[in-house]
Amino acid sequence: MIEMKVFGLALDEQSQVPLLILKDKQETQVLPIWIGAMEAMSISVSLNKVEISRPLTHDLMLQTLQTLEAVIDKVVVVDLQEGTYYATIHLRQDDRTYMIDSRPSDAIALAVRAEVPVFANEELLEKVSKQFAETQEEVLKDEDSRKWTQLLENFDADDLKYKM
Repeated sequence: MIEMKVFGLALDEQSQVPLLILKDKQETQVLPIWIGAMEAMSISVSLNKVEISRPLTHDLMLQTLQTLEAVIDKVVVVDLQEGTYYATIHLRQDDRTYMIDSRPSDAIALAVRAEVPVFANEELLEKVSKQFAETQEEVLKDEDSRKWTQLLENFDADDLKYKM
C-alpha cells in the first residue's frame, strides 16, 4: 500500500463530473477518482474547515462511530473494476477490527474528518497508470507545441513570486 494525500478537487471538463485527485507523498503517482457532487461538497467542506450548523452525513457517521467508541485507522482505495473504484474503511473497536466496503468518496470524506491516512493499493496504481498511458495521445505535433509541453511539464508553481 502507498500512502496518498488529497491533492484537490476539480471538475472533469468533458463529463462535468467532480474529480477527486489523490497523489502519493512524493507526488510521483496520481489517482483520479470521479465522484458525486454531494461527496465532493462534503470533502471540500471538511478540507476547508467550513463550519456547518447541522452535521452532514459524513459528520453524522463519524459521530456515530465515536459514540460507539470505534476508531477509523485508515482508508484504502483497493481496486478499479469496470470503471468503478472500490475502497475499504478500516475500523477498530475494543480488541476487534473491521474492514468495511465503501465507495472511495465516502471513505475519503470520513478520513479527512477523522484525520487518518488514505492509502492506495500498489496494483491499483499500476493499473490506473497503464490505462492513462494507453489513452494519452499527442494532439499538437509541431516543434513549438513540444517546447511548450516540456516547459509545462517542468513548471513548478512554488517558483512563482506571487501566489493566490
